[in-house]
Amino acid sequence: MSRWQKAIYEYFMVTLGVVLTALGYNWFLIPNKIAAGGVSGIATVLHHLWGFPVGITMLALNLPLFVAVTYILGPRFGLKSIYGAVLLGVLTDIFGVFTSPITGDPLLAAIYGGSLVGIGIGLTMRYRGSTGGTDLAALLVNHFTQMRVGQALLMVDTGIILIAGIVFGPELALYAFLSLFISSKAIDLVQEGTGYNKAAYIISQKPEEIAEAIMIKLERGVTALQGIGMFTKNERQVLFVIVSRQEISFIKDMVRDIDPKAFLVISDVREVLGEGFRGM
Repeated sequence: MSRWQKAIYEYFMVTLGVVLTALGYNWFLIPNKIAAGGVSGIATVLHHLWGFPVGITMLALNLPLFVAVTYILGPRFGLKSIYGAVLLGVLTDIFGVFTSPITGDPLLAAIYGGSLVGIGIGLTMRYRGSTGGTDLAALLVNHFTQMRVGQALLMVDTGIILIAGIVFGPELALYAFLSLFISSKAIDLVQEGTGYNKAAYIISQKPEEIAEAIMIKLERGVTALQGIGMFTKNERQVLFVIVSRQEISFIKDMVRDIDPKAFLVISDVREVLGEGFRGM
C-alpha cells in the first residue's frame, strides 16, 4: 500500500468512526437525555435545557480546548484529529435533522448508544484520529495538577454526569454511567482487537527438546530467555512462545510428555502482530 493509499484508507476509517459516533448520539443518547460524560454530555444538557444544537455546541467547546492544549502543551494533534472533531460536530447536527431515535427505553439507549459510540471512537483513535472532547481537558488537568490523565478523564466525565444528574434526575445519571462504562469497553475492544492468543513460559530441564518439538510440530518460533532461580541460584533457560487458543492443549501435552517436572505458565495476550499472526 502506497503512502497516499494508506492516508486515504486512514481518513476513510476515521470518517466511518465519526459516522458511527454521530449515529450513536442521535439514535440513542441525545433523545433519551443520556449525557455519558465528554463534550457531548455537556452539549446534550444544553440542548435539552435551551435548545442549543448539539453539534455546534460540541464544536464551540472543542475549539478552545484544542487551542488551549496546543498553546500550553505544544502541537499534539494532526489534521486527522481536527478533521474528526469538526466532522463529528457537523454530522451530529445533520443526523439530528434526518434521523429519528430508535428507542425510547433509556436502558436500551445506554447499552446500544454506549456500544455504538465506543466502537466509533475506538475506530477513530485506532487510525490516529480524535473527536476532541474531555480527553483534551484531562491533558490540561494533568499538566496543572500532575494528576494522571486517566484519573483526570474519569474526574471530568464524572463531574459532567453528576451535573446531568442534577438537570435530568439521578436515574438518567445512572444510565449515563452505564453508557460510559460500555463505551470505554467498546473502545478497548476496537483498539486491542478480539483475537485472544496465548503466551506460554516454559521452565524445564529439557529446553532444547521442547523448543525443537514446538518449532517442528507447530511451526511456531520459540525464544529462550536466560533466567536464574533466586532460591537455588541455578541458571535456567525460560522458553517463551505465542500460540493460538487451539494450540494450547498441544503445548501442555507435549511439555508433559517430554518433561513431566517442567514448570508451565500460560497467559492471555492480545493484538499479536508479526510473522505467523496479524500483520503490522
